[in-house]
Amino acid sequence: MLSARPGSSSSRASSLSYGQRRSRVLPFAIEEESDRAEMHPRRTLNDVREETAQSMALRAIRQAETVDGSRIGVILTLSYTANEHFLLLIASSLKHALLTRTFLFAVAAPRTTPDIPGPVLFCGSSDDFVQRAGMLFHAKFVGRIASAPVTGKGLWIGSARNIGASSFDEAALWDIVRKSARSLIDPLVPPPGSRSAAQLLSDARARLERITPKTAYNELHDPASPWPIVLVDIRPEAQRRTEGTINGALTVERNMLEWRFDPRSARRLPVANRYDLRVILFCQDSDTSSLAAASLHDIGMLNATDIIGGYAAWKEAGLPAVINSPVSPSEPSDEY
Repeated sequence: MLSARPGSSSSRASSLSYGQRRSRVLPFAIEEESDRAEMHPRRTLNDVREETAQSMALRAIRQAETVDGSRIGVILTLSYTANEHFLLLIASSLKHALLTRTFLFAVAAPRTTPDIPGPVLFCGSSDDFVQRAGMLFHAKFVGRIASAPVTGKGLWIGSARNIGASSFDEAALWDIVRKSARSLIDPLVPPPGSRSAAQLLSDARARLERITPKTAYNELHDPASPWPIVLVDIRPEAQRRTEGTINGALTVERNMLEWRFDPRSARRLPVANRYDLRVILFCQDSDTSSLAAASLHDIGMLNATDIIGGYAAWKEAGLPAVINSPVSPSEPSDEY
């Protein structure tokens, strides 16, 4: 078998071929790695924080509520080291994602140490939203505010001690954004669901079996009554002094009425130890007494009622200014 001589064209071609492959492949491989590094730069901590902020913002938007056409939500960061800068990243992501919508979000960073204030941010599509939210925040977190707020376009930034330590905080933030995002209404138009004082009085009287002064007097002197009966004057002292009183009636001013006649109350009267007690209320003209009797119904005293026309009607009917009262005011007992 013949072998090629060193230096022959075949050997040179083979040697050249291998040499060319080595000399041409290596530079291209280095250039490809360099291009790949430029196309995919190494991620930094700031990149991770921005991605986390975007993720939290999008998740909050998906879970948001709608109030009068505005999207609202609350974000409590999971990281206890989150600072104002991180909250601003979340706010920026919210604004970018909700560019064409009206919105209001609360963002807060809890702290593990009560003495260290946690930042709180309100981010909204209008300055009115965030200013309302800021004022409500100061009202709800009174005594815990740690610094004066900083405001910007659609931003309100403050801080509070021990933020996020209890479920109250998140519920309070939700209440703030719900109320702050409501559309303004005509101040002269009653809000939906509200009732006038006259309607409240009418609704209260619809629940009662009201009695005349004469019927009240007869009930109080009926020895065969199946339940104890008390006559209660709920007028203020100045009015009693001016208009007169009914001797034998209990005197319980309106602001203490429920506490004195609730069998579950530690401040109840001794006679108020049963729910079938017949409580007959009167004021000067019977408006206040009707509302008060309905309030006693709410705590379970379903036998409560009031006198039609109040003390004025009692006097006009010529009824005695003295009744035989079965009880007298005293300190609450330990019973029940």
